[in-house]
Amino acid sequence: MKKIFLTLVLGFATIAFAQQKGMDRPGKMDPEQRKAEMQKRQQEHLDKMSKDLNLSQDQVKKIKELQDKQMADLQKNMQKNKEERNARMQEMKKKQDAHAAEMKKILSEDQYKKWEADKKDKMEKRKEMMKDKKGKMGKRKMMKNPEVAPMVD
Repeated sequence: MKKIFLTLVLGFATIAFAQQKGMDRPGKMDPEQRKAEMQKRQQEHLDKMSKDLNLSQDQVKKIKELQDKQMADLQKNMQKNKEERNARMQEMKKKQDAHAAEMKKILSEDQYKKWEADKKDKMEKRKEMMKDKKGKMGKRKMMKNPEVAPMVD
């Protein structure tokens, strides 16, 4: 009985703690806060490595330089990916507009309005479905130890 109670308490504590920490995620901060938080985490990691591995000052300096280079490469790749994604989205938007123009030529005015409304409804349903799916995935990621309190779908 004590084990069950302890397991439940640990499970709820884990969930509550994970939800509380989720509010402070870097993705939810403004860019300046996010940058400061990332630098803080990077420094904490470097300090821990220095202590655990008994690094010299020269080693710490070289690792810091390596981390900075890696971060710059990561940011450069993220910007490149963002630009490519925007270009793909613009291309897709052009194709959708061309498709809509062709549909407008084929359908009557009333049919076109109904088709547009149906398309809009489907898009809203997809957005809701994705939001629900994202929420369920987040709950699974919260659990560090699934044996404590397994998630049930």
